[in-house]
Amino acid sequence: MTHPFLDLAPLSADRFASIEDRVARLLGTRQDVVIMQGEALLPLEGAIRATAGPGTTALNVITGPYGQTFGDWLRDCGATVHDLAVPFHTAVTADRIRQMLAEHPEIDFVSLVHAEAATGNTNPVAEIGEVVREHGALFYLDAVASVGAEPVLPDAWGVDLCVIGAQKAMGGPAGVSAVSVSERAWARMAANPRAPRRSYLSLLDWKERWIDGGRTTLLHAPAQLEMLALEACVERIEAEGLESVMARHAAAAAATRAGALALGGGLEPYVYEARDAAPVATTLRAPSGVLASELVARALRSDPTLPLAAGGGALAKEMIRVNHYGPNATPGAVQGSLAALGSALAEQGLDVDLESARQAVEGAWK
Repeated sequence: MTHPFLDLAPLSADRFASIEDRVARLLGTRQDVVIMQGEALLPLEGAIRATAGPGTTALNVITGPYGQTFGDWLRDCGATVHDLAVPFHTAVTADRIRQMLAEHPEIDFVSLVHAEAATGNTNPVAEIGEVVREHGALFYLDAVASVGAEPVLPDAWGVDLCVIGAQKAMGGPAGVSAVSVSERAWARMAANPRAPRRSYLSLLDWKERWIDGGRTTLLHAPAQLEMLALEACVERIEAEGLESVMARHAAAAAATRAGALALGGGLEPYVYEARDAAPVATTLRAPSGVLASELVARALRSDPTLPLAAGGGALAKEMIRVNHYGPNATPGAVQGSLAALGSALAEQGLDVDLESARQAVEGAWK
């Protein structure tokens, strides 16, 4: 008995290369794009370990938990790291980057997260890219959450290593990811004696054995299900139109923010300024005296499929996340999430206005 998920023909090198080309078009890049066979942490770590070493001096921007992780990896590689941490309720500015580069002219590597789904903020990468390019540092960007929700333009922004994942705004699988690599980045890797080789983390293996060989022989058997799912989600974005997909995410963010403010009950946006809020997810601060994790659990009792989650780690006490990305960037998902939160707040004895929230969502979406 055949099964569509089990009895799959091997994925050919031509098919693999064609999917890479479609991802490159999605990013508007002429750089090499390497699809890696794992969740986005694979190329995120692989890119740092390939380009950083004891001679590296890095500026690591922290606007959420992933920035903290990148700093750990850089130090583990032997790099000298200057952390620039900003409060999670805001975003970093190009001026802050410029100031740090002026204070430490030896910096030759800058790491940044574009949108932090975990904290709900997004950073002005186009402006920051200009500053980094003027300084001449290698620019590493985590665009895993932002791709599909807002513009991601490695070439225009001077990004040397741009990592994306399919599991958020692209609406695809979590088990496959990609990275665009500039010629400068390839040269940095080739000159780094500590760059992983013959390793699952190795980008150089893909360069030397896949790209330089004309993309005719794959390094190993690809994960067919994930690759086909990635191809399908790119096809879906192409059919809807990338601009339309991004507009849908922007509308979801604006509607969630407006609806939460109208709902009342002490709920308020976690990211102070709307311009700093990511279109991929909206974070909310729980009312004083209410545990966010308990409020979310109560809200999900009515509908466990709603895109609601509490913040991670210590943020679980105060932060609520409305993950309106991919298929959940819809009016229905936003309305349902806020209605469930409103009902949970009302059960706590707090005064909420569900009708005002509904109208605010509707008005903001339009």
